[in-house]
Amino acid sequence: MPYNITEKETQPNSYCHINGSTEEILDRYCVSELCKGWPVYRDASEWANYRNIFAEKDAFIWTTWSGGLSIDDFIEVSKRGRANGDFIMHRENGTLVDLNPSTSRAVGKMKATITQRFDLDGVKFDMECDCRFIFFCHKSPTSTSSGRPEWKTQYVKLFYEKDKLVPTDGHTVPKFEKSELEKYPEGYQYLGAAQARAIDDWLQGKEVAKTLGVPESYKPMF
Repeated sequence: MPYNITEKETQPNSYCHINGSTEEILDRYCVSELCKGWPVYRDASEWANYRNIFAEKDAFIWTTWSGGLSIDDFIEVSKRGRANGDFIMHRENGTLVDLNPSTSRAVGKMKATITQRFDLDGVKFDMECDCRFIFFCHKSPTSTSSGRPEWKTQYVKLFYEKDKLVPTDGHTVPKFEKSELEKYPEGYQYLGAAQARAIDDWLQGKEVAKTLGVPESYKPMF
């Protein structure tokens, strides 16, 4: 299977991403905090802090399993999953930011691993999926900032790159048929198949979208 990123340059336009003025560095740092808030707050059910990462109005999240949801709907779905025993965590592997100071917009790029624990037919195992979390952010005053502009996230999209099955005891794993795996795009096949077995009415008939090129998503931001 080929790596799902082309060998060609994927970021033809260069934005403020390293060094720069003190203000630019601080702006990029604030955006990186928004990104890091996903694993820290969501995994710990700190829902108020998690909501505070996002813009007050018209903030949305897109994941393979949920499709597009408003941030408030996504939080409610996440709460129901947690109440039903979903055991999902996120490991941040690195975060950098592309900043456009002239438009007060930025794209946070967080490499992360989603890890979900399953217990199927008495076999415990983890599914891990390496992803890119792309945070589309802007800086503007909020209703509580007394006119001071603050960085908030308007939209988050996930790109699933590579997944794998991890036995918790080092050797025992369930078998997934090829027909099960082929229902899902590369990078999400094992995680999607495991979620389908574990959760009734998984995806509820929604088609699973394939990974798209990240740079194409940048165009509306800059």
